[in-house]
Amino acid sequence: MANPPHGGILKDLIARDAPRRQELIDEAEKLPAVVLNERQLCDLELIMNGGFSPLEGFMNEKDYNGVVDNNRLADGNLFSMPICLDLNEDVLKEVGAKPGARLTLRDFRDDRNVAIITVDDVYQPDKVKEAKEVFGDDDMAHPAVKYLHTISGSHYVGGKIDAIDRLMHYDYVALRYTPAELRLHFDKLGWSRVVAFQTRNPMHRAHRELTVRAARSRQANVLIHPVVGLTKPGDIDHFTRVRVYQALLPRYPNGMAVLGLLPLAMRMAGPREALWHAIIRKNHGATHFIVGRDHAGPGKNSKGQDFYGPYDAQDLVEKYRDELGIEVVPFQQMTYLPDSDMYMPKDQVPQGTRTLDISGTELRRRLRTGGDIPEWFSYPEVVRVLRESHPARNKQGFCIFLTGYTNSGKDAIARALNVTLNQQGGRSVSLLLGDTVRHELSSELGFSKEDRNKNVQRIGFVASELTKSGAAVIAAPIAPFHSSRQQAKELVEKFGSFFLIHVATPLEYCEKTDRRGIYAKARAGEIKGFTGVDDPYEAPKDGEAALTVDISKGSVRTAVHQIVLLLEAEGLLDQL
Repeated sequence: MANPPHGGILKDLIARDAPRRQELIDEAEKLPAVVLNERQLCDLELIMNGGFSPLEGFMNEKDYNGVVDNNRLADGNLFSMPICLDLNEDVLKEVGAKPGARLTLRDFRDDRNVAIITVDDVYQPDKVKEAKEVFGDDDMAHPAVKYLHTISGSHYVGGKIDAIDRLMHYDYVALRYTPAELRLHFDKLGWSRVVAFQTRNPMHRAHRELTVRAARSRQANVLIHPVVGLTKPGDIDHFTRVRVYQALLPRYPNGMAVLGLLPLAMRMAGPREALWHAIIRKNHGATHFIVGRDHAGPGKNSKGQDFYGPYDAQDLVEKYRDELGIEVVPFQQMTYLPDSDMYMPKDQVPQGTRTLDISGTELRRRLRTGGDIPEWFSYPEVVRVLRESHPARNKQGFCIFLTGYTNSGKDAIARALNVTLNQQGGRSVSLLLGDTVRHELSSELGFSKEDRNKNVQRIGFVASELTKSGAAVIAAPIAPFHSSRQQAKELVEKFGSFFLIHVATPLEYCEKTDRRGIYAKARAGEIKGFTGVDDPYEAPKDGEAALTVDISKGSVRTAVHQIVLLLEAEGLLDQL
């Protein structure tokens, strides 16, 4: 029999409210609506399907304070993560959010009404305190702290949920089990002891070995339960990861493992996150839960130190073991023994035994460069999936982003580089000149700082999409402000390499060689907001530019050659 849910009763709101569905559908159409973002939708889905049992809605102030201060809801139930509907004041006023009000909750992706909340209270959290208590530090290097201060709404709305319908998914539908469905599946298979494995990364041979060892030692089966909601920025997309898990599954002994997907928005909160994960897996029917070394840790803080100790998460979950009713299985660091072709926990390896390991950083390097990934580390079918999503370096997309004054030579360099890369072949090349973008993409924008930033953001977005498809992108806006260049860089680097090229031709030279007379018109006041005349240009800071060129001291051909050498040094070009 599966483990009882946290709090004793599975809060499956979708099943509970099904008899009233038409009534709720009709009511939702008449109520003010709140459009939920991606993280809020992840939270709502697990509230409605019982994954967050015993929660029946977003936390009111009493529950929120209890969780932040003591890892407990107001009724005394253990819960470690604030689950809050965060809204800004303008939205609160627009929908009339106040105690007793009923509001429709709407999915931003398809404009469907998915639930109704009855407002219990509206309160303003102490976000600094929340950051320190829940995440251990108010450090913006922590992704959840950054989200809390820069994205999360100013107020929280607490209240219970009436579920209209489950959220609509179009990917891996057969693998998306609700807690009730997964419990039924375990019962059908005859499983009574289940070890759950949390992951947000691809799995390799070592992961297979440690989960099999955990199952054998507990006489249990394995639930591979990866997160497919929001994870840490920079993580491999869930489509690739799920294909990896599907490729790996036949490597388990027949009938040992099941794959199910969890639509969770992770907070990377280390110890608190591990406790939260254990509660969620208990609700899904698991009896055991593997807690990793530095479980759900976000990496380094702004001082270069780990946010959490390596075993803090294991210690906190173990502290509440009896109350949780789920057994913690400490994650064992596995290492490969080449002389015996087997994996063994590192702490059990006899002294002097030869071992082999490949770190995550080294794996990413090999994927990026097309380097060998041996079968002792990962199965060929897994590597094949990863290579499909991580092409060799010379097939990856990149963006050359030239910035400089009007008539600095950046457009001429961009055009010449475009010809050079097209001549070489191997990938598509896209040219985004400043004037062209202004005419085709940003014709309604002026030249205020806000409009200039918006124009560069659009260029960054287009460049990122092209980069994702493996293209070479050459962008040449003036881009006078550091902040907008940085935003463009962050957009592109989600999918490929970004190289800022500062065309540092002096203003005097740009103006002296201006045959179109644009500078003269700006000096005469005929053109307003002209960069370098009556509008500022923030030159790239030290280390911001990958390369600096100056047409007053060299030629366009020389500048292009320098850029090509830079790309070759980075392994992004086939040999000419």
